[in-house]
Amino acid sequence: MASKRNTIVFEDYFPAMMEKLGTEGFMKELTNGFQLLMDREKKVITFESLKRNAALLGLEGMNDDEIMCMLREGDLDGDGALDEMEFCTLMFRLSPALMNNSKELLEEAIFNEL
Repeated sequence: MASKRNTIVFEDYFPAMMEKLGTEGFMKELTNGFQLLMDREKKVITFESLKRNAALLGLEGMNDDEIMCMLREGDLDGDGALDEMEFCTLMFRLSPALMNNSKELLEEAIFNEL
């Protein structure tokens, strides 16, 4: 991701990562990303933890409103923070290619669990 004139530009590397790592490896990487960004005590990504770690995402130039907008985009339960499932869901939503292949990914994940 990069910030250009108050617009966040997201480069979609997820399909290549999925192809290289497989479904299980990719989900492990998303989990690692979540753990990197989360508040250690609350076990969720908060405004403060995201702001503190924005540089890890290449977003050091984001202002508070942009960070709040990011949180609101992924906050499905309205608690003002992102749990791991909300984070992973948001990452998938940000990747058009993964959304287009979501049925196949779900089938692969179910098959691997059986």
